[in-house]
Amino acid sequence: MSRAWLIGAGPGDVELLTLKAVRTLAQADVVLVDDLVNPEVLQFARDDAQIVHVGKRGGQVSTPQPDIVAQMLDHLRAGRSVARLKGGDPFVFGRGGEEQQALQAAGIAVEIVGGITAGIAAPAAIGIPVTHRDHAQGVIFVTGHGAGEHEADWAALAATRMTLVIYMGMRRLNDIADALLAAGMPPDTPCAAIESATRPEQRHVRASLRELAQHVADAGLGSPAIVVIGGVASLGVS
Repeated sequence: MSRAWLIGAGPGDVELLTLKAVRTLAQADVVLVDDLVNPEVLQFARDDAQIVHVGKRGGQVSTPQPDIVAQMLDHLRAGRSVARLKGGDPFVFGRGGEEQQALQAAGIAVEIVGGITAGIAAPAAIGIPVTHRDHAQGVIFVTGHGAGEHEADWAALAATRMTLVIYMGMRRLNDIADALLAAGMPPDTPCAAIESATRPEQRHVRASLRELAQHVADAGLGSPAIVVIGGVASLGVS
């Protein structure tokens, strides 16, 4: 009988893949892979597995989500087991919830194999804990990708005084910083941006909220990257 898995591939470093992800990946007939997945992860797929690259990186050409679901269903109905391999964790800005709903609506059970999300791993890679008793009683994961009616309520987020971890926010970093400053967040709030976290090409910058966008631009940092805003960003390595 065919089976379906949504598997988190972790933040980049292949050694951060979970044992369960390795085991389940080795069972799949077909593996649908996102761009952000480290290609080294595919060493754990079967030699005869069909590997399908489906994109899904912000700002770049990607396979439409309905097409990905349709491919999964076609393979599953043909009796093939399917692994949907996503960067980080499939349920953290990975659209895994949508894919689970689509499969369940088609009467197909799906197993979720969690992964380490970049929102925790990227800060940790430079020594930043997303929570700390002296700096933040909690952490909020938020996408910076939205605009217009999909824009995050930055004023409400600033008022929480919790660590903000922003995914997909590099292209709108100026707008995000301006919105937080307008909401009253102190201009000297510590911040960090980490590109390609846990990979050999990892780079980062640290700056105050007021200067973050300029420092990121000067360093030429781009996506994929995680932005951390809050007192915890003053901790760790320089």
